[in-house]
Amino acid sequence: MSRDQKLKEDYTTLVTILTARFGEGESLNLDAIIYLIGVQELGKGSVEYKKDDKVDLMHIAICRLLEPFGYYEFDFFDADGWPHYKTLEELPALKSGEQTVLIKEAIVLYFKEKELI
Repeated sequence: MSRDQKLKEDYTTLVTILTARFGEGESLNLDAIIYLIGVQELGKGSVEYKKDDKVDLMHIAICRLLEPFGYYEFDFFDADGWPHYKTLEELPALKSGEQTVLIKEAIVLYFKEKELI
């Protein structure tokens, strides 16, 4: 099986699992999964977040997801308990499809580490 096919299957399995747990009848898209990862990484549970907080949660998720690839490194928690990352390497210029593949690969890796899949 090719690497791309395995990634596609793993990601589909993951979407099915997360949709069953959090989708409320609707399939979760990529942004929703990134948001869930941000909530998980913040560790404060599912509370009502302001719009700016939601953007920050997605940023936390992206940093955490790309950390194993060497782009970011955890730096510190601020006084409110929010994690902060520092940039180690700038992301390469990727086409939209390439960005999607990278983030899906990172998401699958993240949930494998969490032993969800």
